[in-house]
Amino acid sequence: MAGTTKTKKSGATNGSEPRRLVIVESPAKARKIASYLGRNFVVESSRGHIRDLPRKAAEVPAKYKGEAWSNLGVNVDNGFEPIYIVTPDKKSTVTELKEALKSVDELYLATDGDREGEAIAWHLIEALKPKVPVRRMVFHEITESAIRAAAEQTRDLDQDLVDAQETRRILDRLYGYEVSPVLWKKIMRNLSAGRVQSVATRIVVDRERERMKFVSASYWDISARLDAGAEADPRNFGARLLSVDGTRLATGRDFTQGGELKAGANVLRLDEPEARRLADALTGASLTVSSVEEKPYTRRPYAPFMTSTLQQEAGRKLRFSADRAMRIAQRLYENGYITYMRTDSTTLSETAIAAARSQARELYGDAYVSPQPRQYNRKVKNAQEAHEAIRPAGEVFRTPGQVAGELESDEFRLYELIWQRTVASQMADARGTTMSVRITGTAASGEECTFAASGRTITFPGFLRAYVEAVDSEEGGEADDAERRLPHLTKGQGVTATELTPDGHTTSPPPRYTEASLVKTLEELGIGRPSTYASIINTIQDRGYVWKKGSALVPSWIAFSVVGLLERHFGRLVDYDFTAAMEDELDRIAAGEQERTEWLTGFYFGGEMGAEGSVGRSGGLKKLVGSGVDTIDAREINSIPLFTDEAGRTIVVRVGRYGPYLERDGDGPDPGGNPQRANLPEDLPPDELTVEIAEKLFATPVEGRSLGTDPVTGHEIVAKEGRFGPYVTEVLPEPEDPKAKKAKPRTGSLFKSMAVESVSLEDALRLLSLPRVVGNDPNSGEEITAQNGRYGPYLKKGTDSRSLAKEEDIFTVTLDEALKLYAEPKRRGRQAAASAPPLKELGADPASGKPMIVKDGRFGPYVTDGEVNASLRKADSVETLTDERAAELLAEKRAKGPAPKRRRATTKSTTKRATAKSKS
Repeated sequence: MAGTTKTKKSGATNGSEPRRLVIVESPAKARKIASYLGRNFVVESSRGHIRDLPRKAAEVPAKYKGEAWSNLGVNVDNGFEPIYIVTPDKKSTVTELKEALKSVDELYLATDGDREGEAIAWHLIEALKPKVPVRRMVFHEITESAIRAAAEQTRDLDQDLVDAQETRRILDRLYGYEVSPVLWKKIMRNLSAGRVQSVATRIVVDRERERMKFVSASYWDISARLDAGAEADPRNFGARLLSVDGTRLATGRDFTQGGELKAGANVLRLDEPEARRLADALTGASLTVSSVEEKPYTRRPYAPFMTSTLQQEAGRKLRFSADRAMRIAQRLYENGYITYMRTDSTTLSETAIAAARSQARELYGDAYVSPQPRQYNRKVKNAQEAHEAIRPAGEVFRTPGQVAGELESDEFRLYELIWQRTVASQMADARGTTMSVRITGTAASGEECTFAASGRTITFPGFLRAYVEAVDSEEGGEADDAERRLPHLTKGQGVTATELTPDGHTTSPPPRYTEASLVKTLEELGIGRPSTYASIINTIQDRGYVWKKGSALVPSWIAFSVVGLLERHFGRLVDYDFTAAMEDELDRIAAGEQERTEWLTGFYFGGEMGAEGSVGRSGGLKKLVGSGVDTIDAREINSIPLFTDEAGRTIVVRVGRYGPYLERDGDGPDPGGNPQRANLPEDLPPDELTVEIAEKLFATPVEGRSLGTDPVTGHEIVAKEGRFGPYVTEVLPEPEDPKAKKAKPRTGSLFKSMAVESVSLEDALRLLSLPRVVGNDPNSGEEITAQNGRYGPYLKKGTDSRSLAKEEDIFTVTLDEALKLYAEPKRRGRQAAASAPPLKELGADPASGKPMIVKDGRFGPYVTDGEVNASLRKADSVETLTDERAAELLAEKRAKGPAPKRRRATTKSTTKRATAKSKS
């Protein structure tokens, strides 16, 4: 059955108690709640959505295939009626659920209580067509009391929520299916556009544009090490030069993105010579405390987690991707450890507040508990139906120590984070003092110089005993529990400078987005829903729009072209304000304040819908996409000007059919007709592409780097960067007869230890000599050759091959060594991979404690700790793979579990017999 779970064998009921079928989304959730329900409940799983719009033309029902709108899967001519089909992988599930429904008296739909869950419940009704009473069972934590209460307090289906989800699904289909073909036609195939994904991509691209335009500025100041005397505690402290003769020194915030001082900035910009001169002039000067300002410091606890803040903090503190955090949270929820993890609410129930306060009192004492219960109410922009904050489940929270033996490593770490944050939310404020001190002295050259020192002392840690929020690694900042102690100083007190050091500084470009900071920005802009952020971030990476460098999100050049096209020709579709306003309108549908069909008609065909200048008021999506597409200049869209070289030529990145490359005008009388091109390394971030790097790339043009002439053939030998990696080849002369078939040049892939810019003619000729004949098998007479293939070096004898340990073995392996390899049993799959040397060695996996390595497999490189193997994603590369990313890939693979075993096909009669047997 589709995830069937029963507490006892279901059969005839005792008395008049009705039999009930409960359907949830996942088998894990089914198993857990079944243990809390009585013997008259049978719990089944739908395994997610069972119906959706057709994904390809072959899935469109035959009666609709002749319709002009059939490719959309939405009847735009008749009230935007969606054409739903039972997805192919769910047909057996639907059959099993229908069978289960025949022997029950009531149907309870216990899917999640948000829009998505409500829609799944509606689809179940539509597909199963139950003839028994249907009840909606909703809960936000999986505990016995919550499940029993939900079974007793059922409700009707919320049609407004269903309409809201369905409208979003239709809207996303119209957006994607209308706009994506424009990208295919003007940029390249297999690209996609989406209501939120395209805006998220634009946010990342905009930040990279800022970094590319950024001009660094330098400025200097003086750091001082001061001595407050033998009685002071601490005796020594640091200070920094603040002003000279009353004029404040320039700091990073005083400069524009172009590296110039902001207009009207009344500041003094020191350069290195002046800073050194001033430091020398201050040596031995008398310094006096000119002011002391001391203030009380209070820090309130952080609100409990909601979806977006959990994703952000799990990213900062645990280095989890948004997707990884949500998958782990899903498992914790389904197994009864935390409350529902898709929520915009930071409020806690009275029971949860009592549980948190009780645990804080027990662990830290009465003084650490807030005098009054704390409630964190917030007005959420575009809030989805709020439940409760994410917290430990139950009326009494289980401590991390109590659940440690039941959870996997990642599950434990996330549970601990949620538990700490929840308990801390009901604890007392952290208290302390902040001190700001000014120290003044006169330099030997006559300038009055003022130094500044600031300190913070925490006198009562309060909630910080339980939890301290992490600081974003890209944006920097200071943790809330950080202290900077200063001695007790009084105005007029003399201090001595033991060190005066001129310090140079440069301004930094705005930091790249991390997953955590992108989630924060999307939420602040009101774009999309927090519950979808993880999938959106995954999508923009899987599509090749964004890749990761460490934890930073870097846009690809393809993303620049896509965003550029959308900005110039469909600006409203990627406008931040219009996209956020659309979320407001969709929420009005969820609230029952807006009729769905009317809104979709206005959006697609145009009408008086939405804010001024919106898609609807501008003629609608169909008109917007249909008009002027043929006038879009593909070459212009796919050309991204960067800078000019010394000759005044503009260097541009062009996005071609096979990827991006550099181009500039060539030399000669007609430079425009002979452009110079060069390949772009995939792992080079756009903002790191400088004129100097471009010149190096042009030095190895697309045509190849000439290595010399083959002394045997007289042909020129060149090294080139190809689609599948670097290689060497020979340049053959043009045939005398233009109709004659061109000969195929010899080619050879470079070894991993070689590079296009350094490979020699001698190396190239060795590579072009392959395959090398090792000898003949004395038994069969077959020739044995040594070759270099896509998956590494190997021997070949007829159709039989054997892997070699390293590339150099191709030229050194003897016939005896080859025969010995062929005498051994052939290793396949993992055995063969295990014998090959690793591509890269990494640190220990935090979950298993075992060393991680990257190996080359049949389907490309993968990371392994010896127990779990995980393929590298499209955006990953062996060279830039970090320990954190490798551990994340392994954790994701563990979470998915082993691949299901393939079932042997059975005949129809066998299936019937097996079904009959299971019923007996």
